[in-house]
Amino acid sequence: MTAQIINGKEIATSLRLNIAKEVEKIKKDFRVTPSLAVILVGNDPASEVYVGNKEKTAHGVGMNSLQYKLSADISEEELISKIEELNADKKIHGILVQLPLPKHIDTKKVIRAIDYRKDVDGFHVINVGKLSVGEVEGNDSALVPCTPLGCVHLIKSALGNNLSGMKALVVGSSNIVGRPLARLLMLESCTVTIANRSTKDLKAECLQSDIIIVAAGVPGLIKADMVKKDAVIIDVGINRITLEDGKTKLVGDVDFENVQNVVKAITPVPGGVGPMTIAYLLKNTLNCCLKLVK
Repeated sequence: MTAQIINGKEIATSLRLNIAKEVEKIKKDFRVTPSLAVILVGNDPASEVYVGNKEKTAHGVGMNSLQYKLSADISEEELISKIEELNADKKIHGILVQLPLPKHIDTKKVIRAIDYRKDVDGFHVINVGKLSVGEVEGNDSALVPCTPLGCVHLIKSALGNNLSGMKALVVGSSNIVGRPLARLLMLESCTVTIANRSTKDLKAECLQSDIIIVAAGVPGLIKADMVKKDAVIIDVGINRITLEDGKTKLVGDVDFENVQNVVKAITPVPGGVGPMTIAYLLKNTLNCCLKLVK
């Protein structure tokens, strides 16, 4: 048996096409262009590449994407002042501060400074609270983190829209992926377990699960003998490993080559969750714009 490879690139492309149509409608109906402000502190090469990809993709759907590159030694007060300036700018609908930040800056304080209505990452405590109580619909609903939204979309692409009653295992409990994803799956009426790399008998937990989402940051954590037939695997991990010949390779948290011979469907790394994260960043920006212009 060979698994269905869930092609995140193709699914994200389809999602972006729909977003582009909605952007055009907003421009026509409200004479407004959805606009995303991205703040990059310092010159971390990986962050610069990621921010560049976000900007290119935003422009591709007709949105504005404005970059604010700030020096690594900027003070916390100066950074928050810039955020407050963007909060007050009616032409800006979404604000994202690229993480990680320099050690001298309190990340939690910076996130709290963003207007929760423009918080496209969904990290603000108000958005976290709204998600926790299930406020995910309506004009003042939670903005949900992009990667969990993308994961649920990928799961439904393999299993259909009705996930009710399925057993889902989330491996990894970060505020960025694991916890909000578990809540989204609970809202889909799944039976949800949260585990981590230290969970006792992780194999037993995996073998009971219809859906496994792995975001633990451990290359090859999930092996072929840990998953059951017809399970769906979403691999959020992205790890760069060094091969015997000295070259490097990107791999996930799942032993893809062997697990794909057992399960029903699986995401590759790269080309699985990553494109969906950026697509849902655009979707969140679009939603922010709609809420602010209506």
